[in-house]
This record gives sequence, C-alpha cells and structure tokens, in this order.
Amino acid sequence: MIAASRHSLRKAASHLTKAAVSSRSYSATTSLNDRIVVAVGGNALQRRGERLTIENMLKAAAEMAPTIASLAEDHELVLTHGNGPQVGELALERSAATHQWTPTQHSFDVLGAESMGQIGYVLAQALSSVGCTTAPIICQVVVDPQDDAFRDPSKFVGPIYGAKEATALSQSLGWVMKPDGEYFRRVVPSPPPQEILQVDAIKTLLEKCPSLLPIACGGGGIPVSRIPSNPRTLTGVEAVIDKDVCGAKLANELDADGYIILTDGGGIWQNFGKPTAREMKLATPEYLLGTKAGKNFPGSMGPKIQAAIDFVQNSKKDGAWAAIGDLKDAGKIFSNEEGTVVKEDVPEGIVWRESKVVAAGKKESKDQHRTG
Repeated sequence: MIAASRHSLRKAASHLTKAAVSSRSYSATTSLNDRIVVAVGGNALQRRGERLTIENMLKAAAEMAPTIASLAEDHELVLTHGNGPQVGELALERSAATHQWTPTQHSFDVLGAESMGQIGYVLAQALSSVGCTTAPIICQVVVDPQDDAFRDPSKFVGPIYGAKEATALSQSLGWVMKPDGEYFRRVVPSPPPQEILQVDAIKTLLEKCPSLLPIACGGGGIPVSRIPSNPRTLTGVEAVIDKDVCGAKLANELDADGYIILTDGGGIWQNFGKPTAREMKLATPEYLLGTKAGKNFPGSMGPKIQAAIDFVQNSKKDGAWAAIGDLKDAGKIFSNEEGTVVKEDVPEGIVWRESKVVAAGKKESKDQHRTG
C-alpha cells in the first residue's frame, strides 16, 4: 500500500470496494481506500518568529487545509492536532492576569479543553473554506495520576525563553524549565493515555456520517483520572498528554490502516544537522528500538518515534504502517517519496534514502523538527 501512488490506490478502490469493505473488521460505508489517523503538530499553527495570535493561526490553518482536505478525499480520515504552544500561552496569560499560578484556577485539564475548542474551531473554519466539513470533538482521556511522568515532566509547552528569563519564571511561578535547543521552555507531566472516553462517538461519525471529517483528541485529549472509590467519577489532572502518543492509541482503537505524524521538519534522521546526516526511508519498530532513535529528544522527536512504534506493534491489522514526515510533503508519504515509514516487513530492518542531505542553513529547521 505504501509503495503505491494515491492515484493507484483510488483506482484500485473503485474496482475493489466490495472486497475492501468485506475484509475490514470495522463497519465501512464508503469506498474510500484506507482508514488513516493524521496527527498535526501544534507548531504547524504557530510558525517560528510569528506571534501566537488567532489571525496567524487562521493564516497557518488556511495554508494547511488543502493538504488535509486532499487526504480526506482519498481516505477515511480522522484528524488530531497538538496544542503545546497554545496551551502554554493560555497558562502564561492566566498567570500574568493573577500574578501567580494556582492549579485550582488554571488546571491544565481546563486549559487543554480551551485550546482544543480554539484549535478545533480554527481548523474547522479553514477546512470548510476548501469544501471539507468537520466535526471537532472534545475528548477526555483517562491517565494514571501516579504515573512516573509526574515525577519527571517532559512535555514542552508555551514559548521559548532565554536562560535568565527561564530562571526568573521558575523562581516566581514554580514552573519546571528545561533546555530546548539554545533556549528554554516550560515542561509539564505527560502521562500515557489509558482510555479515550469518546472513541465510540468517533466510530459512529466514521460509520454513519462518512462526509464528515472528525477532529479528535486534540492536544492529546483532556487529561482526567477516575476516583478510586467511585470509578465512574472523573477528575481533571494537571498534565498535557502527548498528542502523538494519544493519536497512536486512537488509531489502534479505530482499527486504522495507517497513522501519519506530520511535522515541520521531515522524517527520522540519523546525525541530524551533521555532515554525516541521513534520513530513514523505511524502518522496523525493532530497528528503531534497538538504535534508541529519538531518545536524545524526549520532549519532541522521541514521542513521535515511540508513537509510530506503538501503533505498528499494537495494531491487529496485517500490513499496518506509521509514517513521520513534513506537512508540505503529506501527499508524497503514501508513495514513500518523502518522510519515514515504519512497518514490520523491511529488509534488514532499515532502508536509507539516497542522495538526500541536510541543506546548509538548516539550523532553524532542526529546532522546528525537535519541537513539533
């Protein structure tokens, strides 16, 4: 499937619709070829060097919309998105307004819900302008409040700061700050998702309303936990779930054929930014785990690679695949012309791209690549 072009896929689908439907373990009501979950980073709505404003978000979404709409025409699509810059900005605004950080007033579950509504609206408006009707869904995601992630925060949120400014914010607001390239950003706990509460609603939309594009689990979903004494009762959690990890779980629960993580920095590279840099074309989960790919970037590229691995290894579908690639190259990922595809059946575990090097002056792109 990966090696075929989208035109070939559509042509095959038109002749084999009945066979494709009967071979699926989920209910299929359309002739669209495959069920794909696509994850877009929050940074795609905030370009480096631009202020995080609604105007700039709408502009970025408008640029992105034709690509997403094209994928939705050819496939049964579910869209998810990040919210790191947006939720961090909301937290900063609240702290500035009250001159302090009080979790009971500014908990990240509430800020996550706000950013989910904000970004969902921006994406819905942009996609509507290119003829793609969407259904943004507010999703709650259960996490374990005792997870180790709460002892070692790793999820970057909000803008970048210089060393002195980061130290001042840490001392005045109690924020945990960690290096992100040459700068510093706030980090918050990012526990793994255990349960997506609205997954049945998403399935219903796919099966009963095939003309709609669901936008789900934005920002990794709203983090909640169950009260041990009464598991039906939920309470918010001070955390931000990684959208790529949650997207992988969503893709598995939807029995998706593929999972695509769109970045603003391309696929998976070895020795990125160095003269010996080379990009992976195909890789197995075992190769990525064995080489500890992305482990040096636990707040950015690491979760993306782990999410791709998780989806492929946990999928019940033969030939399941994941891909990491640049948003602008989304259409070429299906033919494996761009990005990195992760799947089980790869000769010797790895195939490298030929004659592709990191161009001079890529330092900025490297930073973007690490913070999707």
